[in-house]
Amino acid sequence: MKEIGKPFLQLITLVLSLLVLASLLVGVIGFVIYLSYSGVNLPAFKEQPVVAQVVNTPVSKALMDPSGMWQAPDWASVDTEPNADEIKYGRELIANTSEYLGPNGKVKKISNGLNCQNCHLQAGTVPLGNNYSAAASTYPKVRGRSGTSEDIEMRINGCFQRSLNGGVLPRDSKEMKAMVAYMNWLGQDVPKGEKPVGAGIYEVPLLDRAADPVKGKLVYDRQCVACHMADGQGLAKADGTGYTYPPLWGEHSYNQKAGLFRMSRFAGYVKANMPFGATYENPMLSDEEAWDVAAYVNSLDRPTRDFPNDWPDISKKPMDHPFGPYADEFSEEQHKFGPFKPIKEAIAKLK
Repeated sequence: MKEIGKPFLQLITLVLSLLVLASLLVGVIGFVIYLSYSGVNLPAFKEQPVVAQVVNTPVSKALMDPSGMWQAPDWASVDTEPNADEIKYGRELIANTSEYLGPNGKVKKISNGLNCQNCHLQAGTVPLGNNYSAAASTYPKVRGRSGTSEDIEMRINGCFQRSLNGGVLPRDSKEMKAMVAYMNWLGQDVPKGEKPVGAGIYEVPLLDRAADPVKGKLVYDRQCVACHMADGQGLAKADGTGYTYPPLWGEHSYNQKAGLFRMSRFAGYVKANMPFGATYENPMLSDEEAWDVAAYVNSLDRPTRDFPNDWPDISKKPMDHPFGPYADEFSEEQHKFGPFKPIKEAIAKLK
């Protein structure tokens, strides 16, 4: 009897518990129904707010839209050209100028050890890297610096005298003909008289202040020393045929009449191409840093050279030409370091 009674008592307890729970549930439901009919407002269940997911779309830092940007012809196609060997020699001279025409050049000794591609990146093929895309299409042309019509040969010799601080190539020399052939090949698809997108050097927006050499040294020490060294003398090749990284000032650098001695040219060049790894699609320097490092580098000693026939019409001097006389009232100091906006406005009025 004992064994039968125990399960029976458990069953009775379970049934009673269920009855009590059911009674409570009925009571709660009845109470809610009473309140609803009595006009009492019950608290509503609030929906959880939906939090919108914010997608961080990367902001493009590119200096120009890559679509439509000039691209050099496929180098593999050069062998189809009737003068392929000449074009190849021209490219070799641009890339390794010092080996052939430097202080120890095996053809002539007429330049300072720099290579043309130190200023015209990858043998003049890089968009916004001072490329040669417009050489064939825009020359000959009248240039304010000489006041005369210049052809490509005259322009090349101008670079030898200024950026390479050296002598000139005979116009009918094998080397001159080869470099011209290479530049013509690069610009083969550019219509005459046109300048393609990405030609030349990027134009950095002007600052509201002068470019600052002191701030520029900080930029140089942080971004440039690894390649160009603390003394600015770059990294020479072990065989003495030029530089892996060129000197930026001193006796083996470009002279004061070179294009890069103009602040806007240097700033635009480094903005789109420096430090190592930077491109116009992924610049690494701010506009301020580009201007300031240009001011630092171009405030240091370098070769000077006299070209007495430059700028016969002084009203055509660019805003950042650092040597007077000028057709405006601004000083040489301001023409060198800026601020350039007032000078640019004054030049526009003269025109």
